[in-house]
Amino acid sequence: MHKILLIILLLAATGSLEAQKNSPEIEARFKTLKWLEGNWEGTNRKPGLTANEKWHIEAPYELRGFGVTMKGPDTIFLEKIQIIIRTGDLYYVAEVKENGEPVYFKFTSLTPNGFVCENPLHDFPKKIEYSLIGSNLTVVISGDGKSQSYLFARRS
Repeated sequence: MHKILLIILLLAATGSLEAQKNSPEIEARFKTLKWLEGNWEGTNRKPGLTANEKWHIEAPYELRGFGVTMKGPDTIFLEKIQIIIRTGDLYYVAEVKENGEPVYFKFTSLTPNGFVCENPLHDFPKKIEYSLIGSNLTVVISGDGKSQSYLFARRS
């Protein structure tokens, strides 16, 4: 009896794994984000502040990273970030201490040199835009008539 139950559980687990496979289209879209991998140093911060974003490929279809702003040796902002495929769509996921839970921004636009993600239910930002121009990265966060721009240069 135990063997039959074990076989049924294994078959059910295998079936659920099969259902989680991504479509070739979404996998191809994800691969266009490879340019984001690396270290990015902020170039437009106030004097005394430094900002960095670092991205790496964690799994075949998962980019992970973090954004940090420092004032001297002190961390004044830290954000864990990732880009994942979930339910057949691309999502930018931001995790900051103040929110308690990760915030999901659905990709609404993707080009070879940038992307736009949105979550109209989030307080701020509601929209996140990444644009690559040469070896420079512009990140704009916006919502409810407010906008903030961050400029980065690739360091590796």
